[in-house]
Amino acid sequence: MAPSLGLLGKPARLRQQRQGKHMLRHFRMFAAYNRWANAQVYAAAAELSEAEFRSDRGAFFGSLHRTLNHLLVADRIWMKRFTGIGEAPVTLDAVLFEELDALAAARKAEDERIIAWTSTLDEASLAGDFTYAPVTQPIRITQPLSSALAHLFNHQTHHRGQCHMTLTALGKPSLGLDLIYFLRSEGREWM
Repeated sequence: MAPSLGLLGKPARLRQQRQGKHMLRHFRMFAAYNRWANAQVYAAAAELSEAEFRSDRGAFFGSLHRTLNHLLVADRIWMKRFTGIGEAPVTLDAVLFEELDALAAARKAEDERIIAWTSTLDEASLAGDFTYAPVTQPIRITQPLSSALAHLFNHQTHHRGQCHMTLTALGKPSLGLDLIYFLRSEGREWM
């Protein structure tokens, strides 16, 4: 007879444990990738003139300046929700830093914070529910922590794509931001 696949059976528990460990590794990989991809975008932004950096090229938040600020705003909001500590802006379009150097330093610090926090997670916390109130609506939302964390990284990728579009609209070289490029270079430990 085949092993039980029921939720209470030993094979099911082992499968869940393996899946939990896989998801922890997956999120830690995304935290490292996030840092790497942000560094690529910020290096390209450092090559822009001040006018180019602030030029509205049709991204959701307009300019590269405002989009990079939004990414930092959103990460700070989510990290405050996840950890209970840190700054959490009250609007999604807040401009936290006017100058690229200060914004880049804050981005690096936030990326390291995300990496450090994901390293503290375990299977139980990742599988648990998470409750928060969106900035845009005064309601309480409860969902698994794992899906909220997946959103954090997906949101980064979404807006980095807009940063990429802004850079190419300014006539700058296209950036190779694919996860596979990270895995084949600085992210080999995740392969």
